[in-house]
Amino acid sequence: MAQAQGTAHWDENHSRGFLDNGRYFVPERERQIGIIADLIPQPAPGNLLVELCPGEGLLSRALLERFPDCHVLALDGSAQMLEQTRATCRDQAGRLTTAAFELAQRDWRRFAEPPHAVVSSLAIHHLDGRQKQELFADLAAALKPGGVLVVADIVRPPTASGLDIAARQWDEAVRMRALAIDGDLAAFAEFNRLGWNYFRNPDGEPIDKPSSLAEQLSWLAQAGFTEVDCAWLFAGHAIFSGRKP
Repeated sequence: MAQAQGTAHWDENHSRGFLDNGRYFVPERERQIGIIADLIPQPAPGNLLVELCPGEGLLSRALLERFPDCHVLALDGSAQMLEQTRATCRDQAGRLTTAAFELAQRDWRRFAEPPHAVVSSLAIHHLDGRQKQELFADLAAALKPGGVLVVADIVRPPTASGLDIAARQWDEAVRMRALAIDGDLAAFAEFNRLGWNYFRNPDGEPIDKPSSLAEQLSWLAQAGFTEVDCAWLFAGHAIFSGRKP
């Protein structure tokens, strides 16, 4: 996510900022988690589910609770994120494995067993277009037949009017969450102070490289996924997926 203007790579300051503010800054966070889980076909007992960049660990916990016969591998480049994920999932620790990785590298994309699902939330936009295409192709090869890739991420509207709509919707979403959680607008003020709304300054943060939704759906299809679709779109955030035949 956008923060620490001028920083070319995600670092632990970014991680701390996300852990502190994610509950305010992620639009319809709980709904997103539910939709991602809903898009995963019922797995067979013992199947592997993989989350890329779990952050606070809320999605990993939801998957462990939704699919109690499966195990989850959570991969992140941040030690803080992995520590928090383990804490969030402490009640299911026996079915959770965490490991460090670099999202842009390709060496981690061969798993000890083919995953039934790979999910990611608010991470893939740190890859450029070529890297996203490589990731989709590599995960299509890694998944077991019938497995799914589910991505929740910010997407870049191709027009100025689309950017403006996304920016206004995101502002309003954060404003409403700040009021609902705390009863005041302090978190919304912090959102603005940090310049977190990518769509207000889409070319100002070098770590953010979101592609359009249309491009990414096309890349999923090119990678060999079927049933490619977008299940949810709001405030410049989308949830989209594809199934390996």
